[in-house]
Amino acid sequence: MQAKLLLEDGTLFTGRSFGAQGDTTGEVVFNTGITGYQEVLSDPSYCNQIVTMTYPLIGNYGITRDDFESVRPFVNAFVVRRYEPVPSNWRAEYTLDELLKEHGIVGISDIDTRMLTRILRNHGTMRGILTAGEHSVEELQEMLLTSALVKDQVQKTSTPHVYNSPGHGERIVLIDYGAKSGIVRELSARGCDIVVVPQDVTAEQVRRLNPDGIQLSNGPGDPKDVPHAVETIRELLGEYPIFGICLGHQLLALAGGADTEKLKFGHRGGNHPVKELATGRCYITSQNHGYTVKEDSLAGTDLEITHINNNDKTIEGVRHTKFPAFSVQYHPEAAPGPFDNSYLFDRFIEMIREHKKSSPKQPRQAAMMAAMRGAR
Repeated sequence: MQAKLLLEDGTLFTGRSFGAQGDTTGEVVFNTGITGYQEVLSDPSYCNQIVTMTYPLIGNYGITRDDFESVRPFVNAFVVRRYEPVPSNWRAEYTLDELLKEHGIVGISDIDTRMLTRILRNHGTMRGILTAGEHSVEELQEMLLTSALVKDQVQKTSTPHVYNSPGHGERIVLIDYGAKSGIVRELSARGCDIVVVPQDVTAEQVRRLNPDGIQLSNGPGDPKDVPHAVETIRELLGEYPIFGICLGHQLLALAGGADTEKLKFGHRGGNHPVKELATGRCYITSQNHGYTVKEDSLAGTDLEITHINNNDKTIEGVRHTKFPAFSVQYHPEAAPGPFDNSYLFDRFIEMIREHKKSSPKQPRQAAMMAAMRGAR
């Protein structure tokens, strides 16, 4: 069946449909990864977006249970140059087409993704509509114009309930703004006792869990759309060590008095070079974000830059000069290196242990159980 992708600037792409049938709108973005389409589809940070893969062959190794980053995909639609319906991989359990059909995600193949990517790079990300139906171009334009802008992505992707991933080490409260499972995996590998809480958790609810440290997760959308999260982080700054990733990085910066702005076309892929200023070392990182911390907004705050992007010099990491808190814009749990950036989790644990030496905690099991009962 024929499928159409219409951008808000009027550009029309016509290709072949795969995945679910129907119509969907969203922000059209591109990802430069050569592999990892399953991880892209299941990354909550892509919520409500139409994702274009720049690598031309997608679907060739199928879908496997172990590679999901969340319980289900969150993208609105998927755009590829060529879809391979028959995967060649001993780990494959089913096909990409079956995954998209299962979750109602529309896909389009056999379009010029190089042209689409060039448009987005030149003019910036823009809204679009993808259909596998019989709508005319005029109907699609009207549907796109009347579609509403969505700003509740964090609420959609966050867990609604508190849950625990037990461990015998440091207790980490992971505030879930759309967290990838890789964050839990990295913390669990270090023996942490992880309590995952919803995005609208209050500072008092966090305190009742008596954590050793707080992890701010990745997530979708504009950080200014979740002002309650900024207020919670601001209230907790200085009380507990904090480590922010992606959206968590932007929220920490806002809580510290800085500002954020939207990038022209964002950073999405597994090949972004980032320089650590303290060592001069360059790391290849996995990224997925459309917003960045404004450098000139750091003046007068207690935040200092720790990492920069080698391509466009945008801020990729900050730390608080007075409190035990730091963050990075990229995904250290995504392992494109494959383990180049996992040291950041080790640094977080070391920060927690240093903090505990200066402010020992009281026994906490009863407090945690009471807080979890109250949160339910």
